[in-house]
Amino acid sequence: MAVAYKTGPRNLITDVAGLRVGNAQDDHIKTGTTVVIADAPFTASVHVMGGAPGTKETDLLAPDKTVQQIDALVLSGGSAFGLDACSGVMDGLRAIGRGFAIGPMRIPIVPGAIIFDLINGGAKDWDENPYRALGRAALDAARPDFALGTAGAGTGALAAMQKGGLGSASLVLPDGTTVGALVVVNALGSVTTPGGRHFWAAPFEMGAEFGGAGPDPRGGMVSPEPSLKEQAMQMQATGGANTTIAIVATDAPLTKVQCHRLAVTAHDGLARAIVPSHTPLDGDLVFGVATGSDGSVDTTAFRSIAAAGAVCLSRAIARAVYAATVAPGDILPTYHQG
Repeated sequence: MAVAYKTGPRNLITDVAGLRVGNAQDDHIKTGTTVVIADAPFTASVHVMGGAPGTKETDLLAPDKTVQQIDALVLSGGSAFGLDACSGVMDGLRAIGRGFAIGPMRIPIVPGAIIFDLINGGAKDWDENPYRALGRAALDAARPDFALGTAGAGTGALAAMQKGGLGSASLVLPDGTTVGALVVVNALGSVTTPGGRHFWAAPFEMGAEFGGAGPDPRGGMVSPEPSLKEQAMQMQATGGANTTIAIVATDAPLTKVQCHRLAVTAHDGLARAIVPSHTPLDGDLVFGVATGSDGSVDTTAFRSIAAAGAVCLSRAIARAVYAATVAPGDILPTYHQG
């Protein structure tokens, strides 16, 4: 008999105990930053499958590296400029005494990843890099409830056929373990089947969280439609202006090795929801996070957590696009305008 799963009370990654999310954005630039922080340092790792990632401090998340826990994660727009959002978050954490202790010093550990949103209809004529301030503002805004769609790091995101955005979803397993996902969808691929009405992630939808249109009844869909994103940017796919970056989290007490495997498995959810994904022109990556600290998780229990993580990520991707809203200067329509 099939086991009935349910979403957490918010259907957000913050259903995972201890996590908070903050968004900050600049609508004039069409960009923003999203920060994930916990009540205490948390275990994390990462797995990259795209060919064009942009990251900071991700090497230390490898299972064999010394640092076992981190203080925050940053997802940001701005391409390489956006990595400076991590500095703003570090400033804020240092001010409240958070960080890895080395002698009398505390150094906040804040890995991050970025999307390319520099050609999206927003003004990019700044004199001073805005992302440090956006990072600090996002940290200060961190709370359990937060906006999806055209918000935070998803403000200027674009998918192949419509606006991308910031998405999130959660699941509560039968044993009470909570799993959640947070994602910025700025993909080369499409999140909808040809025609733009049905999401590739439709088989995993809970209720009508992204419209309830259901799976596309047609079969044999292999080649995606020509990308409206590439046409709107007046550039070829070789421009490398794409990436989907995500966090999958659980309140289970995973080890760093298990967090890495959680991130690896979550890429299944990305591939189910975006076609194509993991291309040489995307920087697709997933962070795996665990906030639990008591006990351990055996192989059988971990398998259920990892499977739930992939499902949450598929749903979060669709929710990101479904929640995107119209803004001045848009170069692509929203899902609802299509």
